[in-house]
Amino acid sequence: MASRRQKDRIAIACSEYGFFQIVNHGVSLELMSRAMELSKAFFENPDEEKLKSSPDSSAPLPAGYNKQPDHSADKNEYLLMFPPASRFNVFPSNPPELREVLEEMFSSFSRTGRIIETILNECLGLPPNFLQEYNHDRSWDFMAAMHYFPATEAENNGICEHEDGNCITFVLQDEVGGLEVRKDGVWIPVVPTQGTLVVNVGDVIQVLTNNKFKSATHRVVRSRGRDRYSYAFFYNLQGDKWVEPLPHFTEEIGEPPRYRGFLYKEYQQLRMKNKSHPPARPEDVIHITHYAIPN
Repeated sequence: MASRRQKDRIAIACSEYGFFQIVNHGVSLELMSRAMELSKAFFENPDEEKLKSSPDSSAPLPAGYNKQPDHSADKNEYLLMFPPASRFNVFPSNPPELREVLEEMFSSFSRTGRIIETILNECLGLPPNFLQEYNHDRSWDFMAAMHYFPATEAENNGICEHEDGNCITFVLQDEVGGLEVRKDGVWIPVVPTQGTLVVNVGDVIQVLTNNKFKSATHRVVRSRGRDRYSYAFFYNLQGDKWVEPLPHFTEEIGEPPRYRGFLYKEYQQLRMKNKSHPPARPEDVIHITHYAIPN
């Protein structure tokens, strides 16, 4: 577990950046390296092979192989999965070892999520196990293996800037990097280091803490001439949970709530609509500010 000094540094990082990097996190270097190798092998398959893992249309999110449309600024393809026992998962058979490694990665990330959640709980001065009891259901977690295509000279090489709508996100980048976080209007590269995981705070934590910890705006900038591979694990919240600023950060310290309460699944539906039916005007895209209470 983290020392007092480490917790202080994490608290500062969460309040100023919303991002930090961790080592000794419980996901082995051997597993991460193998997972990256097998992900690359899968995405190198011809389209007809990858499309054998197309998602089940009844799933709440498209678990399985997905590819962004050619006109998308994202220009990526990804393999998405829910908890290993989920009936919605559509696993590829080529390479044959990938399924086992994906399941092991998912379980490792889930354990790391519980550790980081415990540390954040202590950093925030909440009662012992408060966040763990609030967010005890792991059925809404999901993980994606990502492949970003190289950028060309003629296109915008960065995906749309955004914040994550969940609790905590873990990112494993390859050596190409490309992840950037914005602070005070400046984009700061998150340089990949072997063995580290990137952690970023999501909108749920920002709301619960009444803006004490921030959900940072970030993006991925695709490299010209180089493919980028990564994994993202979304430590989520069960859909029927009510989200609002906690009294520890409002009435108990004399601060007004910055957000009105909402059901988590309703917010996720609005965010999905951003993607399925993109608004004509950027200012109409739904962010967590949709629930902000005017000063």
